[in-house]
Amino acid sequence: MLPVVSIVIAPDPLLRQVCEPCTPGDHSLKKLAKQMARAMYNNNGCGIAAPQVGVTKRLVVIDVDDSNEQNPIVLVNPEIMELKGEPETQGEGCLSCPGITVPVSRKPWARVRYYDLDGEMWEIEGDGLLGRCLQHEIDHLNGRTLFESCDPLTRIRALEAYDEARKKGAKPGDTSIEVD
Repeated sequence: MLPVVSIVIAPDPLLRQVCEPCTPGDHSLKKLAKQMARAMYNNNGCGIAAPQVGVTKRLVVIDVDDSNEQNPIVLVNPEIMELKGEPETQGEGCLSCPGITVPVSRKPWARVRYYDLDGEMWEIEGDGLLGRCLQHEIDHLNGRTLFESCDPLTRIRALEAYDEARKKGAKPGDTSIEVD
């Protein structure tokens, strides 16, 4: 049985670090990816990046499939190759910023190159939740949290709401805590 990993919560400075590349085909990444997927599913997330579990490596796990089956996609050293479309603003939650949903503007379509756990190179492209999730998780690998991904005025409001949500006991997976 794999040990349970904890979610790193903002404002932990680890979340602001740019992550180091992984060695494609490194077999130790399989265990880390399983731990990350478990933490993501246990907290009702659809994506998680290695720094969110305390590891500054360029590794992401995503599962935006709306079925009840767990089909995680593991991306080693993901890199955005192309973004398309007019930016769309939608609410985003984050396991490392529990209790809030923040409006973030992103292009709706993304193409990402990555390695799988066996060291084989792939590309994935998607729009909607997949496109947004790819961008969000890669932001984490570059030291950007939800707060750095929104406009300055929204950031001030989001930080205030986040402070209140934390005082009320927000946990990873919570995206809406009542703030008085």
